[in-house]
Amino acid sequence: MGALYGLIGLGLGLGWGILKQINLSHFAWVFLSAYLTYELKTRFGIDPLLCLLILLPVFALLGVLLQALLAKFSITPFNSLMATFGLTVSVEAFIQLVWSADFRRMNSHYDELKFRLFGVIVTYSEALTMFLSVLCCLGVWWVLYKTDTGKALRASAEDPDIARAFGINSSKLSLALAGACAALACCAGVCVALTFTLAPSQIFAWIGVIFAVVMMGKLASAWAPLIAGLVIGVSESMTMALIAPTWAPLVSFTLLILILLMRRSHD
Repeated sequence: MGALYGLIGLGLGLGWGILKQINLSHFAWVFLSAYLTYELKTRFGIDPLLCLLILLPVFALLGVLLQALLAKFSITPFNSLMATFGLTVSVEAFIQLVWSADFRRMNSHYDELKFRLFGVIVTYSEALTMFLSVLCCLGVWWVLYKTDTGKALRASAEDPDIARAFGINSSKLSLALAGACAALACCAGVCVALTFTLAPSQIFAWIGVIFAVVMMGKLASAWAPLIAGLVIGVSESMTMALIAPTWAPLVSFTLLILILLMRRSHD
């Protein structure tokens, strides 16, 4: 759970930190990807990992098109929140239209395969989620800090005017980053389909905890969302096991409030 929280928060935090957009459609892409993975596996028997390879370029293109539309109208961060919320509602309605509001569960051999780790039974689906989350974080870290493109992205985020003065094409970089964020959402969606029973209303149930993950970490960071996600995921699991499952949703916001208070006192 923590790894999945981190993977979803990774794309949201990158767009928020570098593009200065609060892109709620990120959650829509996650669940649309999950439903498409379910459809490809159930109807055509395509392996979920192969589905990922098929869907990645599709969602990257969706991200680029959305960013081009937002850039054309010079959308502010607050307006991006409202516009992408409307898009998320539209995607939820589309999912209900195609797949109905019934619960959907994808049967996969990754759920049937298990191994024991320190006395805990782990399915291949869970291990695959953890592996993909770490791989994506590693890839984002490498691009941001080991390539010229990453340096240009960080420069554009810090001071767009100076970056443009030095010949950095911020518009093209923004399109590329938006496509990458949508691709990360697609990857997270495949993991959701592997692990969870799907329902359209779940799109909005995840928003609060993912925002907590992003805020607990650092915007535009490669590893902070994963670490924050693991902290919240483990804390929620311990709360459900030791106290009661109904207390688990309070964990993420309690941790967020405590961290924000500590940051304020430190400043």
